Amino acid sequence: MDGIKYYLNPDVSKLFEGQVWIDAAAQVFFSLGPGFGVLLAFSSYNKFRNNVYIDALVTSSINCLTSFLAGFTVFSILGYMSCISGESIENVASEGPGLVFVVYPQALATMPGSTFWSLAFFLMLITLGLDSSFGGSEAIITALSDEFPLIGRHRKIFTACLFSFYFIFDLIMCTQAGVLFIEFANYFAASWGLLIAVMVEALTVSWIYGLDRFIENVRSMIGFKPGIFWRFCWAYASPLLLLSNIIYGFVVHRPLKPHVLCIPLLGIVQVYKASGATLFKKIIAAAQPVPIDDGAVHLSQVLKSQKEEESVML
Repeated sequence: MDGIKYYLNPDVSKLFEGQVWIDAAAQVFFSLGPGFGVLLAFSSYNKFRNNVYIDALVTSSINCLTSFLAGFTVFSILGYMSCISGESIENVASEGPGLVFVVYPQALATMPGSTFWSLAFFLMLITLGLDSSFGGSEAIITALSDEFPLIGRHRKIFTACLFSFYFIFDLIMCTQAGVLFIEFANYFAASWGLLIAVMVEALTVSWIYGLDRFIENVRSMIGFKPGIFWRFCWAYASPLLLLSNIIYGFVVHRPLKPHVLCIPLLGIVQVYKASGATLFKKIIAAAQPVPIDDGAVHLSQVLKSQKEEESVML
């Protein structure tokens, strides 16, 4: 019950932190799908007279209710872990992949029938990942199929090639540095890029295409014009809120630390120094694993230099 109480008694002071609003906006985009092109792809299969007004209200309401109910599951697990570990929920809760791949498995391992629940949990993750891939890929497949009839005639082959590309490209996530690539993608693509893309989309529809023209298009589809509230949100509220989030994010943005910045620079140096007649062969040679003894010595040197750097900064 401690986790449920913690969930139902939020810290209201956090609402005055800009980062909370940035994370909330990104979460809304992930849940509802604006900015990804998925909704445009799905809506292209609707009938012209389909009532998108009702669809938008029902979908948003169900999404909010589902997220609220899912919170009970998440925080009940966190409360359970807090109880058996003796730590506070703030210390147990972790952001990002740690919650799914560390906290949840630890909680499931202590439950009766842990093998079954762990199997069901990770099977659920696989199905959710596949479902998300299907939805996101539909935007790419539909757009290219409509633009290039050749792709539309060979849709199955193109889909197989697209998912094969996903598989090959995502193999980098399975390396020891995979977590870093996930964090980079989550921070730069899923946060900053998404906010900017949605703001540009809102400005394009409201101010370049024209709000009056857009409202007339909606009226011809559903039979009535949206009210003043929706016009204000499309033209002013949404772009201004998104712009304020973006500006605040740039203001409080913390650049990479010097020892983190050296990682890509050192990678370029290693590729340059590697043996090979072509760039591809140099990359392959530089990507070879370091022997255990050499790697241990190198790691100890890196840790020693980091400690010396931190002591100098202090």
